[in-house]
Amino acid sequence: MMEEIEDRVLLLGIFKKEADEKCIEVVHKLEATRLFSLKEGKKRLKNLRKLGFLEGEVLTLTGVEEAKKVEAEFRL
Repeated sequence: MMEEIEDRVLLLGIFKKEADEKCIEVVHKLEATRLFSLKEGKKRLKNLRKLGFLEGEVLTLTGVEEAKKVEAEFRL
């Protein structure tokens, strides 16, 4: 489980993105909300790939499972 709220929000944003939308576009949207800087967002995106949650522009099965947990957590 990821500890940082910013990582969880980014993962959820990627989970909810449009099919033709790129992950970096999600980073740009979250950067516009001042969740993190663009540089920090790119680091977090790279970290999601390193953790095995993201491959290319799509979530892995592990990433989808984690994103669903995050989504349930934010509903509470």
